[in-house]
Amino acid sequence: MTRIGLYPGTFDPITNGHSDIMGRAVKLVDKLVIGVAINAGKGPMFSLEERVEIIKAETAPLASAIEIDVQPYEGLTLQFARQIGATMIIRGLRAVADFEYEFQMTAMNQQLDREIETVFLMADPRHQAIASRLVKEIATLGGEVGKFVSPRVKEALLAKVRG
Repeated sequence: MTRIGLYPGTFDPITNGHSDIMGRAVKLVDKLVIGVAINAGKGPMFSLEERVEIIKAETAPLASAIEIDVQPYEGLTLQFARQIGATMIIRGLRAVADFEYEFQMTAMNQQLDREIETVFLMADPRHQAIASRLVKEIATLGGEVGKFVSPRVKEALLAKVRG
């Protein structure tokens, strides 16, 4: 049986923290689906198409180890997980606040489908403070984001900020 893992998020933009979780997630599954949430309500800086393309480029080095598929989705993450045949949802944790939210989500998902497990991966300590929201704010205010994102993402961020 192929172990398919789903790593969902808005990835606006993908950070070094996201990439770290993806790099460790590939060790747990035979196929990793990066689910890019459409979630227009969050007011993303990058379009859905831009986020998908950036993630594909960022995950290309990992694709030599296993199959990686980047797909947009809308609606309940659990429904998308069923649709793609995922046996696990992979979530990254940075701090206690993340755990409380993720704990509630996992409990609800277990009520909806007991066949799909949620696996938590702790962020590398170097990446625990990184949040896409903060990276966008730093870039918008002219700060240096090179510690938090790859050079490719930094370039894309700066292009957005400069307009």
